[in-house]
Amino acid sequence: MFKTIVVAVDGSEGSKKAIHYGAKMQVQYDAELLMLTVFRHHSLLEASMSMVRPQNPENIDDAMRGYAKEVADEAKVLAKEAGATRFRAFIKSGQPARTIVRFSAEHDADLIVVGSRGMGDIEGFLLGSVSHKVTSLASCPVLVV
Repeated sequence: MFKTIVVAVDGSEGSKKAIHYGAKMQVQYDAELLMLTVFRHHSLLEASMSMVRPQNPENIDDAMRGYAKEVADEAKVLAKEAGATRFRAFIKSGQPARTIVRFSAEHDADLIVVGSRGMGDIEGFLLGSVSHKVTSLASCPVLVV
């Protein structure tokens, strides 16, 4: 049923849950599990309000890329612990929802798995959560966990 499963990973508890579901489905369907971490370029102003505090503030993208690599590495460990046998992790820069959908289309994904922040429909609409945007933009099924 599923040949390629993409899991969006950002280090949150919701994305860890998504990794678990994706890994179980990878085993069940003998699919390929692709875990994607997306980091977004931040201006110096945005970075100053961020939790990421690089030592060299002129190189914000490198700090974000470094954090994304840590998240992707942890995702591989979690996928293996959950029993996944065929998995890879990727790091991309861009607007999260659009990057997830584009990456999934480029890899002919049959399913996208994303974590939910647990927001109601009105809050999701007003705040425009990544999971909400992915479900709106994707051409394949999206599992929100």
